[in-house]
Amino acid sequence: MAAKKKTKRQSANNDANVVRIKASAPTAKSKKEKVEEAVVIKSTATAKKAAAGKPIKAKRVKKPGSPKGWMKPLRAIGGYFKGAWEELRQVRWPTRRATWSMTLAVLLYSAFFVTVILLLDAGFKYLFELILGT
Repeated sequence: MAAKKKTKRQSANNDANVVRIKASAPTAKSKKEKVEEAVVIKSTATAKKAAAGKPIKAKRVKKPGSPKGWMKPLRAIGGYFKGAWEELRQVRWPTRRATWSMTLAVLLYSAFFVTVILLLDAGFKYLFELILGT
């Protein structure tokens, strides 16, 4: 029986040593960080080749540049439509039933306020005729 109590205590101690990991949103890497990461990966690959005794060829890494001249407006327009398309893909479109219920709600709301405005107009017309005495 003493052994059973000991195992319960040990399991309680093991439960206390649980490491909790917090989930965080992935951060977007900038272009510069991506290029630096690619250079690091390539440099480790070249280090392995050098250790193996293989010849190493130097490669130029293109730096991402900004468009020049007449390409800027075209890139801006393309970026606009790309962003618009991404936003459209995120839209949660209503079902047919939800669309009809919202349409009915708009029609009832409009009819209510048309009635209110007509009643106010008739009331003010009556008051003006009463005041002017016509």
